[in-house]
Amino acid sequence: MVNDLEGLFSTNAKRMKKSVIRELLKLTRRPEIISFAGGLPDPNAFPIDEVSEIVDVVLKREGKTALQYSPTEGDPKLKDELIAYHERENGVKLTPDNIVVTVASQQALDLVGKCFIDPGSPVIVGRPTYIGGLSAFNNYGANMIGVPLDEGGMRMDLLEVELRKLRDAGQRPKFIYVIPDFQNPAGLTMGEERRLELIELARKYDVLIVEDSPYRELRYAGESVKTIYALEGTGQVVGLHTFSKILFPGMRLGWVIGDEAVIQKLVVAKQATDLCTPAFTQAIVAEFMSRGLLGKVIENVKGIYSDKRAVMLDALDEHMPKMPGLAWTKPEGGLFLWVTLPESMNADELFYDAIEHNVAFVIGSAFDCTGLQTNTMRLNFSFPTKEEIGEGVKRLASVIEEYAKKNGGRKDIVATP
Repeated sequence: MVNDLEGLFSTNAKRMKKSVIRELLKLTRRPEIISFAGGLPDPNAFPIDEVSEIVDVVLKREGKTALQYSPTEGDPKLKDELIAYHERENGVKLTPDNIVVTVASQQALDLVGKCFIDPGSPVIVGRPTYIGGLSAFNNYGANMIGVPLDEGGMRMDLLEVELRKLRDAGQRPKFIYVIPDFQNPAGLTMGEERRLELIELARKYDVLIVEDSPYRELRYAGESVKTIYALEGTGQVVGLHTFSKILFPGMRLGWVIGDEAVIQKLVVAKQATDLCTPAFTQAIVAEFMSRGLLGKVIENVKGIYSDKRAVMLDALDEHMPKMPGLAWTKPEGGLFLWVTLPESMNADELFYDAIEHNVAFVIGSAFDCTGLQTNTMRLNFSFPTKEEIGEGVKRLASVIEEYAKKNGGRKDIVATP
């Protein structure tokens, strides 16, 4: 071993941080713990029989190509399926040059960072926002500027304040990163009017929009809203998509849509990363889509998650102590909801109390680019069973009430009727 290994690491490597979620999940592995921490799909919804049969077909029909290297841009058959899918579902017309297939959307986030971010580059994100995005952008030295959310997503008035500040300082952010549908972690959805306001600001200040859409198809209530990509229509939006939440994550497949010039730059960056996304998994999913099976899986998943969401919301209403400042979002879809505690409470501390009571969540500060939102937490309802959700919420409610008593906050609690 060299004497000064640390001195050999690159500046980028020194900026890298362990995923807070991945580290906390290590504490939740005991079988007695009910975990609301991960963003895992329900494995009971995986179409195992259909995939097994398709794997056999793909190997027999096109094994020599499916087990070979493939184009960096993606398998042509899968890209054709994605083109048809976007036109049918989102009213967007694409060509093969508008798509690159990635190793799920986390690679897409990394490639976006790699292609657009220089050390110190301003990047605008929500407060809170997806920790995987924060991690990817941080690795390239982004100066992340957080814009608070309200019930309609990122606040456009505060976004313009930040854009104006940057312009006055002679700077332009590389992009605005948003998750408009059932945002991770808050579960909020941006309405069409606000999406149009975002587009107007992006055009006014000449900024790219990165629209991350891993959960869009998982809507259980309310009306669907057009994608920002579809509403904008000129190439100022880069759209990130994945099969991980709408099909299964084990294939590690996602895709990016965007202007041809952006896609080509991402392709070049990907060539230096992994040469190509696995041809085998692409061939399997292309066949799966060509048989019309994706829509059936999505409808099945929506039914399962809609029921679980209802169970969690009902359990929160029933068991959570009544205290000022304690509230939670009621998402119309996705996998998560967001709990806000009274400002005097610290969810980072509460996490370890919860583990002792065999229930787990993810601390909200992990999703905040400043790390200062310490009175929030994210709860996942897709993975645990309905019975676990009910019991887990009951345990969590007890932990919150005990924490309030222990820290002198009992006066803030209104007795549960």
